[in-house]
Amino acid sequence: MDTRKLSQMNQVIFDKEWLKTAQDLDLYFMDRGVKEENGLRYDITTIPAIMLGQEFNKTKGHIHVGRWQETYTVLEGQAIYLMQKFDDAGNVADVYAVEVKKGQSIVIPSFYGHTTINPSSTEELKMANWASPECKSDYSPYEKFGGACYFYTRQGWVKNENYKSVPELRFENPLETLPSNLDFLKIG
Repeated sequence: MDTRKLSQMNQVIFDKEWLKTAQDLDLYFMDRGVKEENGLRYDITTIPAIMLGQEFNKTKGHIHVGRWQETYTVLEGQAIYLMQKFDDAGNVADVYAVEVKKGQSIVIPSFYGHTTINPSSTEELKMANWASPECKSDYSPYEKFGGACYFYTRQGWVKNENYKSVPELRFENPLETLPSNLDFLKIG
């Protein structure tokens, strides 16, 4: 199991004042390759219900190298998946969020970076994903801009000022069930 620590996420944290005195917490846990089935890898990620100062706990954020897609299903708790797509100039061309409850799923579309947020300060989030073992992640756009283009805080959504321009946040609906055929995840 891999553990993502606060010290590995300093660049993407919203509340810089809190960060100055925060201990090096374990922020989330990734159990990769729990099983492999039909050429796909199944992972489980757990995000505890802790606050990062004013911000809700989250993943670092990454984009897939190539046109890989991925699915997520919430097993316990609830999640907000924040998806953003960069244009050729490195600006955010599109951004949307999907609020997902236990049993619901999402598909991360090709060319969209994503961050997962646990929007609860009391309930742990546990989620599972299916992805190709060939799918690689690039964290550098999130590191470069200090996180996703929006932060989810106690005060609600806050735009990340490190981006030149950020589209208005829109919301999409989750899937009630995972697609029965996941072969599209094998195309990179």
